[in-house]
Amino acid sequence: MGGNSWTVRLSAAAEADYRQILRWTMENFGSAQVRSYADTLSSALNALSAGPAIIGVKERSDIGNNIRTLHVARNGRKGRHFVMFRIGSIEGNDVIDVLRLLHDSMDLERHLPPAEHN
Repeated sequence: MGGNSWTVRLSAAAEADYRQILRWTMENFGSAQVRSYADTLSSALNALSAGPAIIGVKERSDIGNNIRTLHVARNGRKGRHFVMFRIGSIEGNDVIDVLRLLHDSMDLERHLPPAEHN
């Protein structure tokens, strides 16, 4: 895999997770915290454009083939969510497919789409 800039794509499930996380944060902690946590989530997703070798990425073969996670609590930011992703390639370009954004207390394996178990 060449190139030094990766395309980060969110699945429909990951986009729904993002909206749900921010909705829950708003209901429980208010608008200032929602902006802060949106920044935290975005920061983690943006960091993945540097590729899967960044600090904090863990290979998770226990969850599924080619599955990795990155915790959003990094670089002094607080958070309780994982970015769950898979590495791929489209027309020779490196791609990170974000499958889910999940709370770190969840059973991650249970939240993969059924087709992802292999």
